[in-house]
Amino acid sequence: MEKSKVLIVGGTGYLGKRLVKSSLANGHDTYILQRPQIGVDIEKVEMLISFKMQGAHLVTASFNDHRSLVDAVKLVDVVICAISGVHIRSHHILLQLKLVDAIKEAGNIKRFFPSEFGMDPARMENAMEPGRVTFDDKMVVRTAIEEADIPFTYVSANCFAGYFLGGLCQIGHILPSTDSVVLLGDGNQKAIYVDEDDIATYTIKTIDDPRTLNKTLYLRPPKNILSQREVVQIWEKLIGKELKKSTLSKEEFLAPMKELEYAEQVGLCHYYHVCYEGCLANFEIGDEASTLYPEVKYATVEQYMKRYLYL
Repeated sequence: MEKSKVLIVGGTGYLGKRLVKSSLANGHDTYILQRPQIGVDIEKVEMLISFKMQGAHLVTASFNDHRSLVDAVKLVDVVICAISGVHIRSHHILLQLKLVDAIKEAGNIKRFFPSEFGMDPARMENAMEPGRVTFDDKMVVRTAIEEADIPFTYVSANCFAGYFLGGLCQIGHILPSTDSVVLLGDGNQKAIYVDEDDIATYTIKTIDDPRTLNKTLYLRPPKNILSQREVVQIWEKLIGKELKKSTLSKEEFLAPMKELEYAEQVGLCHYYHVCYEGCLANFEIGDEASTLYPEVKYATVEQYMKRYLYL
């Protein structure tokens, strides 16, 4: 079977660059949306040039130019959007409504992957303010996709390993301490951690798979469903040292909320639902990615965290 042609929107971003690499590695004819607004961002320009040298096609289009988006979409079979939905970086989820309009007009897309890749927004209807804005916006995009009758796959990748494991699940930390750690609540709520490269690998695997069409693909690597305490124990084993531990109640965790910047408030809410409520692992699903694609050797938490030993 001939592999689908893929357009990646946000191909120079944190996850997008990994999606480009995985798409190329899996033999897909890969197109990257190149926005004129790139300006003098030399790092992004160099990355685009690098991808082009590896065989990717660069397509100039803009969210401000509907016709350019339609023309870009007509070149491919599948569109994957990886624009940022993380407020501490940038939040552009609703921009995708313009992409949905372009896909609807083009009429040729066999599958659309909107920018999801975190918690399943359909299960976060009771999320607290202001953090729920992320989930509400994603649901607006989902509604538009389904009303336009566009074939889709939603990818729920849970916790990006770099953001959560590096800081031992502490908000505002991306490197693990060798001295101490603050446990959130009792530290026993389960979460799910996925290597960002594995997120890209699983996403690209689904492109031509009828089993994932018009469904949500959950990434739940069995060995990576762990509590904060278990993550800390893995790190302690790696460094051969026990960390000094203190605990933070949910009231203490939420207390500084009103003094924080808006983007920080959003992130605090997400951490609260993950680390205090266990919202990622407290429901059952059918087949998940590692079951559907057993050939993928995903990185375990222990394997992932070894990288921090060399800092």
